[in-house]
Amino acid sequence: MSVKESHKIDTAKLDSIIEACGAKKSNLIAILQKVQEEYRYLPEGALIYIGTKMEGLSPATVFGVATFYAQFSLDPKGKYEIKVCDGTACHVRGSMPVLNAIKAHLNLNDGQMTTPDGLFSLETVSCLGACGLAPVCVINDKVHPQMTSDAIKVILDTLLNGER
Repeated sequence: MSVKESHKIDTAKLDSIIEACGAKKSNLIAILQKVQEEYRYLPEGALIYIGTKMEGLSPATVFGVATFYAQFSLDPKGKYEIKVCDGTACHVRGSMPVLNAIKAHLNLNDGQMTTPDGLFSLETVSCLGACGLAPVCVINDKVHPQMTSDAIKVILDTLLNGER
């Protein structure tokens, strides 16, 4: 069973999120953010439920907002979200070998963004705003500066060992 298939929608939890944020259209983004925090992505069932539960919204509108903003994901994210900067400074200083080392170490094939076990997600971003520390990786909001292929393998092994 894939990570995506394993998530059952807890309507009581969704109701709680909607109630806490306020069931107004103007609070949709905040609601989606909270749902994504809960599930590590926006499950289709949750989007449909939100669209039918909130007055003045349709599931199509909710899907439109969820797909418009880059911060939202319709695919499950891993427990460890890895962002590799490929902005100019990072690229020039070697972000691509770091990205390739991560893909190889986690056995991620082209187009695959999350490991089958749901532990790691990998994303390339245009800029993390830390050009002086290039190349930079961020794992769950922790910045790892001046990254090398060898250093990222050590970090990944440490995370993997913590999971065993």
